[in-house]
Amino acid sequence: MDTKFTPFTDPGSVSAYVLDTPRKVPALAALHDMTTQLVSERASASSTILVIGAGGGLEIQAMAIARPNWQFIGVDPSPNMLEVARNTTSPYAARTDLILGTAVDAPPGPFDGAVCLLTLHFLNREERLQTLVEIRRRLKPGSVFVAAHHTAPNGEAEKWLARSAAYSGVAGRNADTIAASAKTMAQLLPLLTPGEEEAGFLAAGFRAPEMFFAAFSFRGWVMTAPY
Repeated sequence: MDTKFTPFTDPGSVSAYVLDTPRKVPALAALHDMTTQLVSERASASSTILVIGAGGGLEIQAMAIARPNWQFIGVDPSPNMLEVARNTTSPYAARTDLILGTAVDAPPGPFDGAVCLLTLHFLNREERLQTLVEIRRRLKPGSVFVAAHHTAPNGEAEKWLARSAAYSGVAGRNADTIAASAKTMAQLLPLLTPGEEEAGFLAAGFRAPEMFFAAFSFRGWVMTAPY
């Protein structure tokens, strides 16, 4: 599954990921905490969780701290980002297995829950659907899946990406620079509206997707695998 755009071949982006991402994503720590809580609703204290797009390792780190008996299988297509994830999750290496690849390369499971954060916005509709189907196939019936990423609320990708860029300060505080950055991102990222996202989750076989997170261009959903 090739993506149209990814910054994770750039050494600078990779090396700065752990420090930059909390600044780029509003309430990232809260998102991680809520993700852990939501997965825990159906997962036991000794569960194994599948993490798609695990490069960087931040979500695994957060869940590993909060749930000391969880095991993690993390999958990511970027060797460089997996190396960052290994460093980030090194205190939890005994219960973390990191795999180079995409969702199709993940073990068959079945898993007690799954997480895909800040990843699906890189994939076009066909790639997203394939990824979501592969995740759903690997989940135990009734287990929880959490996804969160950039979207295009009301179809206005540039408007909301500009707000995210202004919040992070990545493009500086100049309005023209922020607008240019948002335009470039909107052209490169195949963003969907929240309604289109939910339709995709349902098409992949998930049940009852519910939005639980909204922060500028970011949206997050929780849903379950069918029984």
